[in-house]
Amino acid sequence: METHRAAWTLRRARVEDAPAFVRLMREPAVARQLMQLPYPDEATWRQRLAAQVSANGQAPELHLVADIDGEVVGSAGLHPCGTYQRRRHAMSLGIAVALPWQGRGVGSALLAALCDYADQWLGVLRIELTVFADNEAAQALYRRHGFELEGRQRAYALRDGVYEDTLMMARLHPRPPGPRVQPLS
Repeated sequence: METHRAAWTLRRARVEDAPAFVRLMREPAVARQLMQLPYPDEATWRQRLAAQVSANGQAPELHLVADIDGEVVGSAGLHPCGTYQRRRHAMSLGIAVALPWQGRGVGSALLAALCDYADQWLGVLRIELTVFADNEAAQALYRRHGFELEGRQRAYALRDGVYEDTLMMARLHPRPPGPRVQPLS
């Protein structure tokens, strides 16, 4: 299913998007806010995207892109929090938006689509993420979508040669699903 917004289309990421992911992750202003390493490699992105596509839509993982006339301007994904059975109710979220498209609704559209998918189709109880403590714009976006601060991780990640703090944020399902019980007749 593709979702059309003002100037962009939200759709599942495809293997052919690997060069676009390299361009997006290569933008210095974008890369410094992610846990990615510099010099992204197209072959690596092809492998990552192929692994997601090979599940044929049956895996809970969902990786969306915002596409404008064939150009990927944003990416967001929901990923399982490991293989632990006791963590199946939780997924982690990652998001990146090209600098010229930040603050224009792309991130909000991607986030809303992922939250809807988690809530309405997977019954995910918890979506969690890590964000650099100085990334106030991203934190505000997450708060608008129901994410709350859960804690600070001091000196969590090396960025630009300095160990930086990150914040842990999470969103709990606003109306956890329950059974619709119909009386037997």
